[in-house]
Amino acid sequence: MSRLAYLGPAGTFSEQAALQYAPQAQHVPFPTIPAVAQAVEAGMADEGIIPIENSLEGAVNDTLDLLIHDSVLRIRGELVVPIEHCLIALAGTAPDTIQAVYSHPQALGQCRQFLERRFPNAQAIAALSTAAAVEEMRSSSVPSAAIAPRRAAELYGAEVLASAIQDRPNNVTRFVVLASADHEPTGADKTSLCFSFDDDRPGLLYGVMREFARRGINLAKIESRPTKEELGRYIFLADLDGHRQDAKIRKALAAIQGQVSLLKVFGSYPRARG
Repeated sequence: MSRLAYLGPAGTFSEQAALQYAPQAQHVPFPTIPAVAQAVEAGMADEGIIPIENSLEGAVNDTLDLLIHDSVLRIRGELVVPIEHCLIALAGTAPDTIQAVYSHPQALGQCRQFLERRFPNAQAIAALSTAAAVEEMRSSSVPSAAIAPRRAAELYGAEVLASAIQDRPNNVTRFVVLASADHEPTGADKTSLCFSFDDDRPGLLYGVMREFARRGINLAKIESRPTKEELGRYIFLADLDGHRQDAKIRKALAAIQGQVSLLKVFGSYPRARG
């Protein structure tokens, strides 16, 4: 039986993604995104699944920084999971007494309008995960609630006070699967990579984009992250339609190699359906 690491504890959306991706695997929870990757690198798990992007809050920066700076793992797959947040509290908690709301920072951001409208005076407190937020809520010294999946309420003996509290109904999170090797070509693939430049002058980014455009390679996404070395210097991240072994992508990567100071291909993998 394969072992799949995920951002735990049980009851997180990452666990939901793990169950969706590999229902027959042994699911092993870890407390942080870097810990998931380290478990795979150390052989404690065969694959790891972590969130990378949310439709409301955008990129998960811990995952991007891990891929850019700290891991040699490859992206082997992706999946998109619908996100329905619930307001969870201990049984008998009156909503008008709630003084603190716990959740993962991404979840707090995805429910910002609900919190501002319904609990303007409550303190929003960040937790390592949505399920961990339920555990912290249970041990809080003041009347509290947590934002988490419905499954977390069932697992930890809490009560759902409100459901579907996210600010937009079409809230989804994209997860990526990390492994020692990426996926073989399927004909419906995506390639993720990053690149950066040593200097700063007009046309540098255009030069890279031109290599993809002239070969008819579609960029599904491009964004930037600070290099963490100098203010105003950035690393660019891109998702391309196609596999790194495709002839036109191989040629494009070879062409931009001489234009950039850093080029790191995170992996090629089947595009998520739907």
